[in-house]
Amino acid sequence: MTTVQKIKEIEDEMARTQKNKATSYHLGQLKAKLAKLKRELISPSGGGGGGGGIGFDVARTGVASVGFVGFPSVGKSTLMSKLTGTHSEVSEIDFTTLTTVPGTLKVHGAPIQILDLPGIIEGANDGRGRGRQVARTCNLIFIVLDVLKPLGDKKIIESELEGFGIRLNKEPPSIIVRKKDKGGIAITNTVPLTNIDHDEIRAVLSEYKLSNADVTIREPNCTSDDLVDVIEGNRVYIPAVYVLNKIDAISIEELDLLYKIPNSVPVSSKEWMNVDELIEKMWDALELVRVYTKPRGQSPDYSAPVVLRQGRCSIEDFCNAIHKEIAKQMKYAIVWGSSAKHARGQKVGLEHVLEDEDGK
Repeated sequence: MTTVQKIKEIEDEMARTQKNKATSYHLGQLKAKLAKLKRELISPSGGGGGGGGIGFDVARTGVASVGFVGFPSVGKSTLMSKLTGTHSEVSEIDFTTLTTVPGTLKVHGAPIQILDLPGIIEGANDGRGRGRQVARTCNLIFIVLDVLKPLGDKKIIESELEGFGIRLNKEPPSIIVRKKDKGGIAITNTVPLTNIDHDEIRAVLSEYKLSNADVTIREPNCTSDDLVDVIEGNRVYIPAVYVLNKIDAISIEELDLLYKIPNSVPVSSKEWMNVDELIEKMWDALELVRVYTKPRGQSPDYSAPVVLRQGRCSIEDFCNAIHKEIAKQMKYAIVWGSSAKHARGQKVGLEHVLEDEDGK
C-alpha cells in the first residue's frame, strides 16, 4: 500500500469516527499517524544524492521573496511578467509554467524577489503535478485566484499547502513539549482545553513514543493538530495574500463582495487594475524596515536604503547587513528618526532597535 493510500485510509476512518470521550484517544492516535505519513511526502527518504525535500533551485536575491501560487491559467505569469519584466510563458492552456521563474520587483527602494511557481493542482502535495515546487522558504505567498470561482479554489489550495507543512496567516501555537528521562506525562494548561482533552494529548504523545514529557499549553482553543505541529517541528508559518484576479470580468456589486474576503486584494493583471494596492499590501505583509545611511557632514542617502526585517532590525543587524566586522569595531551609532528620542539624533549601542525610515 502506498503512502497516499494509507493517508486516504486514515482520513476515511477519522471521518467515520464520531468524536466523544470514548474515542478521543483513538482520534489522537489517528491524527498523529496521519501527520507522520504526510511527513514522508514532504521529505521522502531515498538513496544518496541531494535528497528530495521541498524547494527549488533558485538563487536567493533581494531582501525578501514572494511566491505566486495558484491553479493553472489564473493569470500568475501575466501578473509577474508585468510586475518584474521577467518573461514567463503565458497561455490559456493549463500547466504552461513548468519551472520556477524568478524576477525582482523594487518596492520603496527594496529589491523583492518574485517567484512564479508552477501551477498547483488538487493532489499536488501527494507528489502529482508540480506541487513540490512550492517554496517553504518564501517570506510571503500570493495565492492567485480566479474571481469567478475564488472560494472553491481557495479551499483546495489551502489544503494542498497544509499538506506541505505550510501554515498560512497563523502564528506558531503556544505549546511546549519538553522530553525528560523519567516521570511519565505531565500536562499543564493555563487556558481551558475546549478542543482537546488529556486522553487525546496522551494518545498523540504515545504515537510519537513519548512516554516521559512535560506538556505546557498556553494556546486558546488548542487542537490536536496544533500539538502534532509542535512535535513534528517542521512546520513553517507564512503570511498569505489572496490575489483575486480578472476583476475586469465582473460587476461593481460583485467586486464589493470580494472585498469581504480577509487578506484579499482584487486585481486585473490583464487591464492592470488595482495593482498599486496589491504592491502596498505586499510591503505591509513583509514588514520590512528601511534604514538610510548618513555620511558625516552630508545629507542622508535616500537612494539606496539598507533593508532589514522586523524582529531583526537592531543596530547590530544593520552592521551585519553591510559587513560583519563593523559591529565588532563600532563604539556607538547616531540615529535619527522615529526610534530616536531626540530630533537632533541619539547615540545608541548595538542593541538599539531601528524603525522604518530611520537614518544612521
